[in-house]
Amino acid sequence: MVYNTALSYVQNVEDAEEITQDVFLELHQSISVFRAESSLKTWIYRITINKSLDLIKYRKRKKRFGKFNSINLDQSAPLKIPESDFHHPGVVLENKEKAAILFKAINSLPEIQKTVFILSKVEGLGNVEIGEIIKKSVGAVESLNSRARENLKKELFDYYNKN
Repeated sequence: MVYNTALSYVQNVEDAEEITQDVFLELHQSISVFRAESSLKTWIYRITINKSLDLIKYRKRKKRFGKFNSINLDQSAPLKIPESDFHHPGVVLENKEKAAILFKAINSLPEIQKTVFILSKVEGLGNVEIGEIIKKSVGAVESLNSRARENLKKELFDYYNKN
């Protein structure tokens, strides 16, 4: 559960493994402060999501700083950002290309929509449980999920029209 959720966010096996270790380390260190206001599973998901988003934010900051340095240090060399070649291990071989396109579209969603979509469609959680994890009402979860689907439809429609 932890590994798959992290993998859906970071789309890198090594990073997902590192996040998984970090989550269980934090669980071990923080279990004494767990207040049982929600289920343990909900708490674990919340920690996993936070660790995943923290790593993504760290990488974006690092990338921005790297761009700044490359502009200052070598203006003749173009900055190349590689395209993601991520393939989720749970995806059947013949669907890997479609899955890569879908994950690219998922990555374009706003953070909260991405979280709701991943928890709903990838992890298979219900709206009540997602609401507990993200601390939103069931109605808000349904709305976010609907907006995520609409944004994905638009993104994928645009992609397939161009290609």
